Amino acid sequence: MPRRAALPFALACALALPAFAAAARQADTTPDHATPTPQSVTNLPRVDVHGYDWRRYVAAKLRHQMAEVAGTKITVTKKTTVTHLDLQPTVIGNNLEQLLARSPGVLVSQQPTPTQFNLGYRGLGNPQESEYVLVMQDGIPLESDWIGFPTLYVMPLAQSLSEVQLIRGGSSLLYGPEPAPVINLVTKRPKPGTPFSASTGQVVGNHGLYSTYNTLEGSGGAWTFRFDAAYVRSDGTRPNAQSQMRQADFYLEYRPSDRNLWWLDLHATAADSGDAGRLGYPQWQADPRATPTPWNRDWVDRDQLVLGHTREFGDGWRLTGKLWFAYQDLASRAASGALAPLPPPASTTLQDEQFRTQGLDLRVRKAWGHGNAFTAGTVLFHGSDPFRQWSSPDLYVDRHDRSGTPRLRQARSSDYYAVFAENVFRLPHEIHVVPSVRLERERVAVDETVRPPFLRRPLIHEADARTVPLFGLGIGNDFGHGNETYLNVSQGWRPLRYFDMASPFANVVPGHAPDPSKSLSWEAGVHGVPATGLYYDASLFWIDFRNRIEARHINATDVIEVNTGDTRSRGFEGQLSYDFLAPTARAARGEHLEAFASVSLLDAKFTASTIPGQVGKVPAYAPRYLAKAGLSWRVEQRVKLSLTAVSSAAQYWQDSDQPLGSGASYLPARIPACTVLDLAGDWQLNRHVKLLAGISNLADRRYYDRVWQTGLEPAYGRSWYTGVQLKL
Repeated sequence: MPRRAALPFALACALALPAFAAAARQADTTPDHATPTPQSVTNLPRVDVHGYDWRRYVAAKLRHQMAEVAGTKITVTKKTTVTHLDLQPTVIGNNLEQLLARSPGVLVSQQPTPTQFNLGYRGLGNPQESEYVLVMQDGIPLESDWIGFPTLYVMPLAQSLSEVQLIRGGSSLLYGPEPAPVINLVTKRPKPGTPFSASTGQVVGNHGLYSTYNTLEGSGGAWTFRFDAAYVRSDGTRPNAQSQMRQADFYLEYRPSDRNLWWLDLHATAADSGDAGRLGYPQWQADPRATPTPWNRDWVDRDQLVLGHTREFGDGWRLTGKLWFAYQDLASRAASGALAPLPPPASTTLQDEQFRTQGLDLRVRKAWGHGNAFTAGTVLFHGSDPFRQWSSPDLYVDRHDRSGTPRLRQARSSDYYAVFAENVFRLPHEIHVVPSVRLERERVAVDETVRPPFLRRPLIHEADARTVPLFGLGIGNDFGHGNETYLNVSQGWRPLRYFDMASPFANVVPGHAPDPSKSLSWEAGVHGVPATGLYYDASLFWIDFRNRIEARHINATDVIEVNTGDTRSRGFEGQLSYDFLAPTARAARGEHLEAFASVSLLDAKFTASTIPGQVGKVPAYAPRYLAKAGLSWRVEQRVKLSLTAVSSAAQYWQDSDQPLGSGASYLPARIPACTVLDLAGDWQLNRHVKLLAGISNLADRRYYDRVWQTGLEPAYGRSWYTGVQLKL
């Protein structure tokens, strides 16, 4: 008998038992002189009732994955991973390896600067500036321009975040463009009724590290607020590698009732860093501290305002709306590298890109039936992104100096519209089915008024528009106690960038833009919490990525963007976590000893290409394995200590699988395999004082995992920090 049918039947039998007992007592009190009445005996079928505390299993799964219906978003049948940052030691200085240590398959390509972040996943494109991974903060894109220039130059400090959400497969249907995945950074927000408190953290370390993070938060009546301010500086490991970052956040919410919430989010970030330059492999071997560009520098400022509203209308209806405005200024000063004794270059290029973006995200959810939910919504986005360059004989020209010779001027704009709908159907035998549909339209335009003086081509006046329908289907089944299978098939795509239509620095204008890259992702797996303290997730995936857009050299100096072919990525991704103390009484006292591990096994190759001999080669940044593991000891309100390891196989850094250059500028075809260990800990002395300490690259591995056409980026050696946090 199915469980749902058995439980009501058992409940009816239980309610009937008192009546049978009362009848029996009445029969026992019959007077002795009464004549007994013959009675027939009926044997009822036996009913076995087994307790199943589903709430306990759901709570256990939510320590590792997202809720099946999270507000107005449906994530059931989509593979998700959640890292709760309050369960691990404090992450200092935006150490992405530590921040993403529990995010399986996410490849961090190290570039020791706070003004550029390189993330990749399953061999889908070069991780340069995370162009193929959609990174969001509270569901709002962090990219410079979500559509025309999807690069990542700003990341909020980990101390200001509560969790990291990783969503695969249907992420393009849930949030928007990029093949997969979505990394959503969730900001810390105080709960209503939070008492007023203040804290300050002061951290120092080697390489001149100094970090301070300060907060104020509290609640009064219907109002709740949180404010933080932070500053981080470092000298880096090479001359002209010094950096600094400032961050401030303000959150204010007004909750007039339990069903009604208004909020305001303000984020401001400013960072600048020296650019020490890239090295050839022989140069790196001889002196990893060499600095070929002691005059180059990067700056980035980003301000973002979000207005949000959530309302519960009753009868299962819920509305969430977000209106946001963002301004980002991305500036750089760059001249060609020249290691001594070569003379320095005669001039530098000052570049300034501004991004003024606005967006609206509206979603509704209707809960209906027994566990069913329907969601629908729309997204509107606009970006206005002027691009300018000047030439100057002053290699140290100030970023705001406009006295140089104009070299390039473009007006760029992007528009994006989407409507979407999704429904989770709960069927008998614990089966759920989730069909999804999303219709998107983009338009990007470039109008040029000044071109580089060494070019002869006409000025660029290009515009292109695309309408892209996307579909997805998810199927899952709950079985046993706390286990679930899932299958997700979803389409995704990568929107056209400004540079895809016409390169500002090439001497040709293609006349038409390449077709957008599209993906079809399959993922089937199982996850669950079959025993106390144990969580597992194992899946097989297959991604067909078509119409890759890449640069092609048509002569010695000119490059155009064209569709070069298709790739296939397939493999296995598994995650395992076990708390050794969860089954014991020590867990009830808040003590946990947890081991966790994940592995991504990847087989990626070109299946079609316009380049002779390319079919069968491995795409860039597609290591055959990426493993992450750690051991964490935590005593609530007292100690957090973790040792983590990230190990990556060797990987090609360009799609040709070939080395580049010769002599001092030679670059091998492969980035070597490497394993890096990190140790971090927090010690809560009392309710007011917490000590912080950590060591990154514990074994002091000398390595690099970021290479570009102009050279490699040396990674950090062993580094340490120590500090204190005071809470009032």
